[in-house]
Amino acid sequence: MEPTLSRAEIADLLKAIHEGQVSLALDGGQEDFLHCTPVNLFQLARPDKEQFRIPNFDIILDTFCRYYATSLTNQLQRTFSVTRVGLETFEFQKFMADKSKPGSIGILDLPPLKQGALIIFDPKLSFSMLEIMLGASSDIESLELDRNLTTIELNILKASMDDACLDIDKAFSQLLSIRSHLIKVENNPRLVSIVDPEGEVIVGTLLVKAGQYSGHVHLVFPFTTLEPLRDLLKELLNISTQTKSNWYEIIEEQLQEMPVTVIAQSGTIEMNVRKVLNLQVGDIIGLDYDPTSPIQVLVENSPKYYAIPGTHNGKKAISLKGTY
Repeated sequence: MEPTLSRAEIADLLKAIHEGQVSLALDGGQEDFLHCTPVNLFQLARPDKEQFRIPNFDIILDTFCRYYATSLTNQLQRTFSVTRVGLETFEFQKFMADKSKPGSIGILDLPPLKQGALIIFDPKLSFSMLEIMLGASSDIESLELDRNLTTIELNILKASMDDACLDIDKAFSQLLSIRSHLIKVENNPRLVSIVDPEGEVIVGTLLVKAGQYSGHVHLVFPFTTLEPLRDLLKELLNISTQTKSNWYEIIEEQLQEMPVTVIAQSGTIEMNVRKVLNLQVGDIIGLDYDPTSPIQVLVENSPKYYAIPGTHNGKKAISLKGTY
């Protein structure tokens, strides 16, 4: 690392330049300067340009990772972790050409979005998932066979890809409601086409781990599929969007679905333990209750309503008359 000049040294240097003691000419002369390569700042490619074309899409992928890790853990009874390790753009034909041995390719439909998407398990992950799903011990080293997956093996992997569809729906739910489903599973990239060969696709690469088993999942979305969501993605982190699903609204919604106990109480009495132990079949217990007055309706043992008892459709019922 080059040493840093102190404030005093910088002042001395500027004084020497001002007095002409230090020359400002280049060491190599003008000829060396003319050999410099010009740089057009307006044509520099931004390394994260896909982040600007489809903003905040990484948030959707990270949300999917959390959901999918939980789904795989519950389904296969192994502790899975799913982490996003890449987000890039490619030409569809070039990307698929690089996947000469992709493992397994799931073709997804994403209504109401158009053109669908792909979920690709690389060979290492495909064979690792098969071993886990078929009951292999966690102590056995994972295999990566140099062959294509058979039709039976592809059918076994469908369950994991079906779970991915549900988790994709959950990840996109903060933007819109989609109903993704798996159309088919292939092992030949030449039989897969979701966009024109020169069409642009956005590829999210995820690392899946379960103990010593690991591999990569590629989620492939055509740019034209995600383009209609651009404005929604831009607003994803804005306060105006977040207030639509504040924590108190979530709690309020969940509380409304919580079951409670409702009791129609005609009267109460107090008895000591001796009398309770001496009760026999046929004994009559008098209640401190006027049959002509309304009864109390308790919600979780707290008085909430008063009502008149009666019958309805041949069953005992109460008619609410007011609230406490």
